[in-house]
Amino acid sequence: MKKQKGQSEFSRFVYQLSKNKMAMIGLVILIIEIFIAIFANQIAPYGYQEIDPTALRQAPSAKHWFGTDEIGRDIFSRVVVGTRYSLSMGILATAISSVIGIVIGAIAGFAGGWTDNIIMRALDVIQSLPGMLLTIVMSAVLGSGYFNTILALSVGAIPGQARMLRANMLKQRKAEYIEAAYSINCSPARIIFKHLVPNSISANIVGMTMGVAHTIIQAASLSFIGLGIQPPTPDWGAMLSGARAFIRKSPHMVIFPGLAIAITVLAVNMLGDGIRDAMDPKLKK
Repeated sequence: MKKQKGQSEFSRFVYQLSKNKMAMIGLVILIIEIFIAIFANQIAPYGYQEIDPTALRQAPSAKHWFGTDEIGRDIFSRVVVGTRYSLSMGILATAISSVIGIVIGAIAGFAGGWTDNIIMRALDVIQSLPGMLLTIVMSAVLGSGYFNTILALSVGAIPGQARMLRANMLKQRKAEYIEAAYSINCSPARIIFKHLVPNSISANIVGMTMGVAHTIIQAASLSFIGLGIQPPTPDWGAMLSGARAFIRKSPHMVIFPGLAIAITVLAVNMLGDGIRDAMDPKLKK
């Protein structure tokens, strides 16, 4: 696509993204899920804690679309309300880690020298631990709960975001527009956040999108082993954990929360691939 006169980079990005059908499908699915998360209480036909003793582990039916769990709670209602927790944890944890990582990477990439070395060595220490193990340790230290889980999930992704921005900023530091900014006595903060970061952040944006999918899986994994959101709060991972004992006799208890995770992760990855392609410099012609 040739860039027309007066066309902004954002317009070109939107145009390229809109041509990617798979990315648009992923975006539509995510918009639907966000709508479900916002209006979960209105959409769910039953309360997520509401128990029907006469319908224990009931198969899907007209009354209970996704069936019921081991104590008679409606699985459809719990999956719908669980969208609010699982999706928000993925988005918020990724946002926190990205903001902190971008700030750290910007400082390291601009300052260089001993400042860069100290920051990079600290990030090396964090990255020396396997990501899931670090998340489990942080969750065990902070304790279970919604906000503590978000903090635990955000820590492991900070080094990746910081390193990505630092690497791109090192390439941009010697560019002519940076020398021009120095020549008119721009402050370091203005050079970093007005010039360097906006021209180095494209890879981080793609990483953020992909990070949401990874974080959703990690959040479900924490809940599955009992370190994330605790019952009776309807997190998808916690629902899978509670249903594993009944996987043979009542597979619907595992299928629907599992599908919710799979569809969400697939949608985020489809959108992330589209964003990556739309921001590809090779398409800027």
